[in-house]
Amino acid sequence: MDPLVPTREIYWNIPAFGVVIMYLLAAASVAVFGHGVYQHFRMWRRGQPVDRLTPIWPRLRSVLLHVAAHGRLLAERVPGIYHLALFWGFAFLLVGTMVVFVQADLRLPIMRGSFYLYFQSLALDLMGAAATAGVAAAMVMRYVFKSPRLRRGILSDGVILWFLGAILLTGFLVEGLRIAGTRDPWGPWSPVGYQISVLSGVVEMSSTAIRGSHAVLWWVHFVLSMVFVAYIPRSKLFHLLLAPVNVYLRPLSDVGSPRLVDFEKVERFGAFAFSELTWKDLFDLDVCTECGRCTAACPANTTGKLLSPMEVVLDLRDEMARTGGVSGPVLAGGVVQAEALWGCTTCLACMEACPVFIEHVPKIVEMRRYLAMEEAVVPDLMGEALRSLEARGHPFRGAGIARTAWTAGIDVKSLPRGEAAEWLLWVGCAAALNERNHSTLRALVRVLHAAGVDLAILGDEETCTGDPARAMGNEYLFQTLARQTIETLDRYAVKKIVTACPHCYNTFKHTYPQMGGRYEVWHHAQLLAHLVETGRIAPTEPMDSIVAFHDPCYLGRHNGEYAAPRRVLRAIPGVRAVEMSRCRENGFCCGAGGGLYWSEDRTGQRINHARTDQAVASGAQIVATACPFCMLMIEDGVAARETVVRPLDVAELLDRSIGGSR
Repeated sequence: MDPLVPTREIYWNIPAFGVVIMYLLAAASVAVFGHGVYQHFRMWRRGQPVDRLTPIWPRLRSVLLHVAAHGRLLAERVPGIYHLALFWGFAFLLVGTMVVFVQADLRLPIMRGSFYLYFQSLALDLMGAAATAGVAAAMVMRYVFKSPRLRRGILSDGVILWFLGAILLTGFLVEGLRIAGTRDPWGPWSPVGYQISVLSGVVEMSSTAIRGSHAVLWWVHFVLSMVFVAYIPRSKLFHLLLAPVNVYLRPLSDVGSPRLVDFEKVERFGAFAFSELTWKDLFDLDVCTECGRCTAACPANTTGKLLSPMEVVLDLRDEMARTGGVSGPVLAGGVVQAEALWGCTTCLACMEACPVFIEHVPKIVEMRRYLAMEEAVVPDLMGEALRSLEARGHPFRGAGIARTAWTAGIDVKSLPRGEAAEWLLWVGCAAALNERNHSTLRALVRVLHAAGVDLAILGDEETCTGDPARAMGNEYLFQTLARQTIETLDRYAVKKIVTACPHCYNTFKHTYPQMGGRYEVWHHAQLLAHLVETGRIAPTEPMDSIVAFHDPCYLGRHNGEYAAPRRVLRAIPGVRAVEMSRCRENGFCCGAGGGLYWSEDRTGQRINHARTDQAVASGAQIVATACPFCMLMIEDGVAARETVVRPLDVAELLDRSIGGSR
């Protein structure tokens, strides 16, 4: 080697036969690793097909944002930072190992010159130090501060962290002893290793001691690294490989919705066994890092219900590992308790919080499908709602209000009367059949008329879109209602729909196109924001009020719309907007989603009461929302808490500001 060219001897102090042994051990480690991966792959491929490979660029963009940049992980600052240090530290060290492979085995002399100094020496030392700090921080967070969220894996996580720490420490010691033993002139470029070499001089280690210690620690470091590689598919460490893949496979639209069932092809309804889930569902189970963020975000769990999204995933994962995904107890009501499944509001808080993009809700709905359609076992009030849907076309059993009762005192076109219009106002069952929401509908019509929007309704020919049935697991009833609705809409040649119900909006936008029903669909908050911003509506009358907006889950997390309703509020003079402690992507469900509007909430605190408490704590005088279900739940919470906070729809607020009804 040219002493003037920065580089180093790769296998210093390791004899030739030792290098042969090293390769044999490496081959064995890779073989064990490959076998472990194959065992998991065998289980994944038992699932149903689903296409998640394209489009490529948006998926790669997600990987850059949420893997490379740790987008979701950094939502919690301290864990996000130390995980970022761990991730990039080991990523750099892996690349450094590949550089050694290229130099030693492919005989390409790249480990020299400036590259050797700046990357292979300085950068790797600094990134190794960052990884070491990350390991230490993880130990402190888990075993000193003892986060209550990290309840599982106490022993196994400790083993992993000590493992990683030992690999890093022995790596630095080997480097330091090599620098000392060779009197490496480029040693100062490796700051951590160089300080260890200086320390070896301070303790006056002889050349023989340096060589002996180096050899022992080199083998310890290598064996630890190979055991680490072999152990990856058999531990939580598997997420190192699976998490980036799962981020790539994330749903890009229609987030959280279950698959559309082809009833002519299926033999059994819902997730009876692992083979009824998709391969992506099974892949998800192995990705879980047991961080508990999903459960911490879950409104059901937060208010004392049995449901824990993390435990649902881990119970399924443990059963899949035990049986190989082949047989075993029924998943719904067996592996996962039925009470936990019926506690889900399908709000997607768990999926939004998950840093590795596990899809909890579709699995829960698939298991509900088994309970509802195969076992005919649903909670009593949900069962009544389903029977009402079958018999009356709406889920509000006992409702004595006509669908057009809300139109009293207001003129609106009707398609069944032969009156044509550009827009169809889809009213929705929760708005039409509950008197509290009638004022919202009338306010909306007044605002739209003031803006010159040409709209009509279906009146008594409108029936439920089927969304409640789908959420409660009765996919067959959902599809029956959906086809009936599509037939009605097509008969009247409907092209553009506006609706005040986020659940109807979500169904029209994502599921109906799969069944042939394709329409231009707007949520009313989106249309109102558009009308204000284009000058077709000019709010002028001030409202001296502090207003907090409650994000409907099916408008926000299901469809990514957080801005439109807030743009409407900002346009109203005098409105002082505040945010609740949980808002936007981190919003808190009203408790009605997933069919839970028709349920007895007897365990723990009522979800809508907890949300009302958050509204009161924000200091708001008005809680604005944009969903008829949220309105009903918050009204109930306000009454129970006996607070002066008043719930109003954004349409009602805008109507007042343009001189409409008070």
